[in-house]
Amino acid sequence: MTSTSSFTRFPERLQAAIVARLGWSSLRPVQELAAQALLDGCNAIILAPTAGGKTEASMFPLLAQLMEQEPIGVGMIYIAPIKALLNNQADRMGLYCEMVGLSRFLWHGDVKAAQKKAFLRQPATVLMTTPESLEVMLMSAKIPHAQLFADLRAIVIDEVHALAGSDRGAHLMSVLERALACTPNDVQRIGLSATVGNPEQMLDWLQGTSQRSAQIISPPPAPTRKEIQIIYKDSTLEIARSASVVAQQQKSLFFCQSRALAEVIAIQMQNQGIDVFIHHSSVALEERTLAEERFQQGRNNCIVCTSTLELGIDVGDLDRVFQANAPDTVSAFLQRLGRTGRRGGAANTTFFVDHPAALLQAIALVELARQGWVEAVTLSQRNWPVLLQQVLALTMQFGAVSPADCWRQLSSVADFAGIERAEFDRFLRHLLDTDYLHITEGLLVIGTETEKVFGRKNFMALYAVFSSPQQYEVYTHTGQAIGSLEEKFVDALTPDISSFLLSGRAWVTQTIDRDQHRLEVKPAPHGQRPKWGGFLPHFLSWEICQEIAKLLHSSQEIAYLDPNAQQSLANCRSEQRQTIVEPIAWPSDQQVIWWTYAGGKINRTLKYGLEHYWGWQVSANNFQVTISGEHLTPVTLAEAIAQVIQPEFWSTAESQDFLLQHLPNYRFSKFQQALPKQYALEVVQSHLLDIPGLQKLTLLV
Repeated sequence: MTSTSSFTRFPERLQAAIVARLGWSSLRPVQELAAQALLDGCNAIILAPTAGGKTEASMFPLLAQLMEQEPIGVGMIYIAPIKALLNNQADRMGLYCEMVGLSRFLWHGDVKAAQKKAFLRQPATVLMTTPESLEVMLMSAKIPHAQLFADLRAIVIDEVHALAGSDRGAHLMSVLERALACTPNDVQRIGLSATVGNPEQMLDWLQGTSQRSAQIISPPPAPTRKEIQIIYKDSTLEIARSASVVAQQQKSLFFCQSRALAEVIAIQMQNQGIDVFIHHSSVALEERTLAEERFQQGRNNCIVCTSTLELGIDVGDLDRVFQANAPDTVSAFLQRLGRTGRRGGAANTTFFVDHPAALLQAIALVELARQGWVEAVTLSQRNWPVLLQQVLALTMQFGAVSPADCWRQLSSVADFAGIERAEFDRFLRHLLDTDYLHITEGLLVIGTETEKVFGRKNFMALYAVFSSPQQYEVYTHTGQAIGSLEEKFVDALTPDISSFLLSGRAWVTQTIDRDQHRLEVKPAPHGQRPKWGGFLPHFLSWEICQEIAKLLHSSQEIAYLDPNAQQSLANCRSEQRQTIVEPIAWPSDQQVIWWTYAGGKINRTLKYGLEHYWGWQVSANNFQVTISGEHLTPVTLAEAIAQVIQPEFWSTAESQDFLLQHLPNYRFSKFQQALPKQYALEVVQSHLLDIPGLQKLTLLV
């Protein structure tokens, strides 16, 4: 280590341990910059690709500070979005703590009660947990959280981009502010993230009530070789066979966009000369853990997975990343690409696509990434479902709480910053009127409707903001856990007849126990594809759709396409270029097709606006809107578009009533049903519509 390195600011014991135990001779640029900022007391967002050294960039300077003055109780909380990432990081975090004489403890739902009791008797310096487990700790009367967190110094949130802008992110920020109420310290906040398009806004969100200065740590990425290829095949069977050939004698991850497709690809790759494993959220934990362990030990193997392996779970030195068709975001593509190239090799992704739309989408993602563009995290300031959950959680935590204390605690959270006090008071009155809350001597207490809806199993439904469908656990006749299936899928099964794929194998249903939510199965020679849920429309962003439009209009060759993909692109350009040159077509006097290439949310918003304004029939997808009806002329169309792109058009009572009647009654949160109608409508609108995005249509008309 050089004398100018921030390494010299670490205590000598930590310096010696890094050199002797880890064999490091220098810090990476991101670690140098982060150490300076964190040792200076700043909050920070640390940006670097997967395996870019973010964990050490945060842990070493924070451990250095904890060593100098050991805390009483927990000094640092490390939070990860999923238990699998916690488990994956546990040994590494344990080593770093042990190197300097500190301790760490892992707390989540799978950790035994006896271990948790031992931790409460003698708390570790570093607590590793999830947002939901931290909520459980705060709401449990058996856990002395005020004492536990009285000397809390720092919070590290791993993969923070996976939480920011979501209900779970709003939940986490709310829970953290409640935990921070236990200490007088201005607790240092650090977020570890892949590259995002708006790190400044994400840092503001992370900052919360902290008064510390804040920095974004984002050194220029080191030049790395990247190998991208897009291969066009006619079927999933051809994709599976082709990937099996490429994967020979290598370690690879094969990302799929759905559990059903992952199961199909996995079973079609079997008996192709490589070991194939399956990894998604419906596969039993034991099966997933076994897949990870066997994968790390082997060389000639492939895990077929969904986004469960997109986050920073370490599966060892990886040779190849495959992608079936294309993810929906540049961020996901870069995250997956970053799983490779860790040992000086080229970072690589091979797309296997089986239809033209997937080909265009894959090219658009690669080209946007080459331009340095990546999605911004969309942050909400009016998260009604989580506000409801937090009000109920506060009444549970304290037994009773005043409206003023609720507002004081929650109004400081960025995800509620757009909600005014008068709106909050109306919201509380609705909860009182509907018996979700009662008021006694000016204090709010849990109401009978809350007990009825959320009270099962000691109010476990209140601990997490995400809603999981009812699951049936699947077992063999010997009692081996295989995974789980959603209830609506099980409802379509017939014992001794129905077969399905799960964990990369085919099974025949033997018995269905609806009381215990348990399915017993036996192996079958063939299976049919499970049709798991997913009611949401398939939305692509404005930027991706506009890149596809640019691609169709261009004649530039794309070097990373195989010959079949080159031919498919040529066909797409030949067939669709006219939709770019002349985007508005009139098949008849009462029908028009407008190829906007504006993305799913903007086009869907336009659909509802035109239906409300003129009563026309409108269908919309990511690339076009089709409009039909009486009085449809170029003049009336232009007039209607000019009206509906104005924000004022949507704020009228008539427009809100129209949306309330015509928007699909999708359930995006289990707390949505308890909200006043206008706030429940906001929830649906935020997922399905993009009213500000309509302004972009002025670029097209």
